[in-house]
Order: sequence, then structure tokens, then C-alpha cells
Amino acid sequence: MAQSGSLSAETETLSHVLSIMETFRAFDSDNDGSITTQELGGILSSLGYKASEEDVRAMMQQGDTNKDGLLSLEEFLEMNTKNMELRGLANLLGTAFESLNLDGDEILTGEELHAVMGNIGVELTLENCKDIIASMDGDGDGAVSFEDFQLIVNSLL
Repeated sequence: MAQSGSLSAETETLSHVLSIMETFRAFDSDNDGSITTQELGGILSSLGYKASEEDVRAMMQQGDTNKDGLLSLEEFLEMNTKNMELRGLANLLGTAFESLNLDGDEILTGEELHAVMGNIGVELTLENCKDIIASMDGDGDGAVSFEDFQLIVNSLL
């Protein structure tokens, strides 16, 4: 079991990652799971940044690792967390999901995440856990598939 100081740091890191995921959802104005150059430029403009089209394209190219012209959640996370040490958080989240997958449904809800995080000593509110799931929930059904969850965890490594 991790030390409580380390769990506190992991919880703080998780909160930061959640903020990044919420930012992604704000940029993804059509909720299709990816950010276009137009969405990125639009949100930057609405926040008061005067980024040129060239600057926006450069940002997109920097984060678009698969070169499809879009930023996925995984690419956005990678782009915004590359200077953070996230291995501990990724391991913690991976362990949480594996322990939830006992029924084999490969689906994670906020309630399930809350129960497991509590069992491993991480104090997150149910609302925070639901927010985490909502941030990763591409289809809006209130749950995250194991595959989607693994993509996010792997992008933190």
C-alpha cells in the first residue's frame, strides 16, 4: 500500500489530470471525441488569446502524434502532461480498473471507481469519481470501456 503522503500527491495529480480532461471537453465543442483546428482556434479566441492560424496549426501539429489532423483525448493528455511524473497515477488507476473488472463487463462507472479508490485508500468524493468517468466518457452513457480507460492510462505513462 502506498504511503498517505504519496496518495495525497496522487490525488492532487489526478485532480490536475481531470482538469485537463475537462478542458479537452470544452475544446471539443461538437463532442465527437477529438479537437479540430477550428475548435482549438475558437476556444483560444474566446479565452482572449490572439493566436494566428499558423500558431494554432503549429499547436495541432505538436500534439497530433498520429497525424490525422485531430487531437484525441489521449494526444491532448500527452501534450499537457509530458513534464509531469504520472507513472504512479497511471499504475494506481490501472490497478483500480483491474480490480473492478471482476465481473468481466469491462465497463467502469463513477460509483465503481469511487468504491475501489476508497478500498485502496484514495479519498475521492463520489462526485469527483463521476466527473473523472464523465471526462473519459466519449459516448455519454455514464461509463467508460476498459479499452478507453487503458488508452488514457497508457497516455499517462
